Amino acid sequence: MAGRTRVSGSSVVALCLLLVSLVACGGRTAADPARAEVQRVLDRRAAAVLDRDRAAYARTGTGAGFDNLGAVPLAAWSYRVRDVDRTGDDTATAGVELRYRLEGYDRGPVTAARTVRLSRDGPEGRWSVDSEGPAKESGRKPWDQGAVEVVRGTHSLVLGVGQSTGALRGYADLADRAVPAVSDAWDGDWARRVVVLVPESLEGMAGLLGSPASSYRGIAAVTTGETGGRERAPADRIIVNPDAYGLLGSLGKQVVLTHETTHVATRADTTAATPLWLSEGYADWAGYRGSGRTPAQAAPEMAGAVLEGRLPAGLPTDEDFGFTADADQLARAYEGGWLACRMIADQWGEDRLDAFYRAVGAHDDRAGAVESAMDEVLGTTPEDFTARWREYLRAEFD
Repeated sequence: MAGRTRVSGSSVVALCLLLVSLVACGGRTAADPARAEVQRVLDRRAAAVLDRDRAAYARTGTGAGFDNLGAVPLAAWSYRVRDVDRTGDDTATAGVELRYRLEGYDRGPVTAARTVRLSRDGPEGRWSVDSEGPAKESGRKPWDQGAVEVVRGTHSLVLGVGQSTGALRGYADLADRAVPAVSDAWDGDWARRVVVLVPESLEGMAGLLGSPASSYRGIAAVTTGETGGRERAPADRIIVNPDAYGLLGSLGKQVVLTHETTHVATRADTTAATPLWLSEGYADWAGYRGSGRTPAQAAPEMAGAVLEGRLPAGLPTDEDFGFTADADQLARAYEGGWLACRMIADQWGEDRLDAFYRAVGAHDDRAGAVESAMDEVLGTTPEDFTARWREYLRAEFD
């Protein structure tokens, strides 16, 4: 078609009719039978995982990874083959979606993109699995990093790799204190239980998140999950950076776990309309609530800025919360959001703070969400709110 600048409408119609005719006359294009065969072997492999049947698992191919899953309480485990690339007559690579649920904790299945490499012994042989791992640019799972040890708490399930049982018990104890503390602060409905993943190191945390380690250096923990309604938030995970977390004192560790647990609790009411100053600020408010920490103690970077005459002109933006941002700027963003939520709780009451959070998240998108919620719940405007917040900072730190 070189040299053609356009195709007339009639030519397009003729081409479409020709394609329809070819399909009608020739019937369906024969599908590669390898895809169905690969699906069958992965179905057997999934059944072996759920049945804890090592021998059946080995009959589907490599036995690698089976023992890593031994302690993980699985309620469901299945594969769906998306595509199969025949890399040779007797070798193939399959793009697969893994779906699994942790018993007693996941509302719905967690999905993960996986790459499965297979081979067979001759054209008539059965396909067998040579390896399975995360797809390109996808995060690893704990069992990809080694044998998973599991510690159960009253309100928590802790999955660790390369950690002592005592260390994992410590995380469970902190999470068990965090859950009732969050339930006391947040009046919304939530599962009141959390799953905590504790890898061996910062590099392990980054591997679980599918990101460079440099993105999370100094970050003690993060929470993963889908926003946008309860039905789309089946399974949150709190993922710890043991390197940074280990540097915290006992109060700091508790605040971090309570902060992350708050994200789990508020997930169903956190949407694209929710600014980070509100979601992160509320989580810090719940984390520090009842701790006895003063603003000067909990927000030293903001305190220093105000005392030096660098009062922020406005609330933190989403960009201020980027993990690649300057460390001091990132700290001021979190502290500024916390102080904004603390101010709402102080001046309007904790019930209004919860109601404001839900009202913002009830919008479909960001435009107008905060403005509308401020008007309906707080009876104020963004301009007035910002002025109050700046005065609140002066009063706390001057």
